[in-house]
Amino acid sequence: MPIDAPGYLDVHAHFVTDSYVRQARAAGHELPDGVPAWPSWSAEAHLELMDRCSIETSMLSISSPGIHFGDDTAARRLAREVNEDGADTVRAHPGRFGLFASLPLPDVDGALAEIAHAYDHLDADGVVLETNTHGTYLGNPDLEPVWAELDRRAAVVFLHPTSPVCWEQSALGRPRPMVEFIFDTARTVTDLLMSGTLDRYRNLTVIVPHCGGALPVLADRIDGFMKMFMPAGTEVPGAVEQLGRLYYDLAGPALPRQLPALLSLVGADRLLYGSDHCWTPAAGVEAHVAGLDAAAAPDGTGSWRALTTANAHRVLPRTAR
Repeated sequence: MPIDAPGYLDVHAHFVTDSYVRQARAAGHELPDGVPAWPSWSAEAHLELMDRCSIETSMLSISSPGIHFGDDTAARRLAREVNEDGADTVRAHPGRFGLFASLPLPDVDGALAEIAHAYDHLDADGVVLETNTHGTYLGNPDLEPVWAELDRRAAVVFLHPTSPVCWEQSALGRPRPMVEFIFDTARTVTDLLMSGTLDRYRNLTVIVPHCGGALPVLADRIDGFMKMFMPAGTEVPGAVEQLGRLYYDLAGPALPRQLPALLSLVGADRLLYGSDHCWTPAAGVEAHVAGLDAAAAPDGTGSWRALTTANAHRVLPRTAR
């Protein structure tokens, strides 16, 4: 790596707290999404990993299973708690961390209140939205006030997959992040396309995780069905065009196959780095960074490190200062 190479800006990084894990376990998430155990996390250990991998800044968010476990009041309280904890970490380590705030969806009033608190009091960099909450997907018309407020604030919206409501049958007893997360990402983005949400709210910057999940190979199929099944008189751009406006992180096994598939759908200016730490262990992050640093980047972009960091500074301009 050249000595003057920029540090990565990680848009897909997670934190957990003892209180959050305790409350999730009490709600039945002993083995979250079927993985063997909850990860441990501390800002100090995260920073040590970032320094080893030359990651300058990590945007922290709560991963699946999110913060709404069935009770609106408890979800509002937990959203406020984790957002305050994340903001404390950001303040304690200037320039090294940012925050994508959690919202207690599908509680619309609670989400609107937390958007205001996150932006006006915590100086959040954006919000994280799970792909569904108890079966409410992101194109649901009940969520329209939330999208309108996020659009008014020109928000960065980081999507994160979670288990679909049918996982007991569809996952076949296997960890849901393996396959279910990938398809739930495609499901909620398709819902946003078919509902017209992405076209109505063009002030948003939407980040799709894991190289777009299944979207690169499904985009043409979705595009064709949109043309056939959108309501009569509806005029919205096709799926392929709208997907080209979104941003995509490279978390997970991007190489050798998924990243080339994504580049057949979107330009290199839409790609961002993501580690998925702390759910991806340190050794996995180190291997992922080494693979990207060794791989050839698209012509004229220098390196994956330089390309994704420059893109991230456009999406999150405060990080460039």
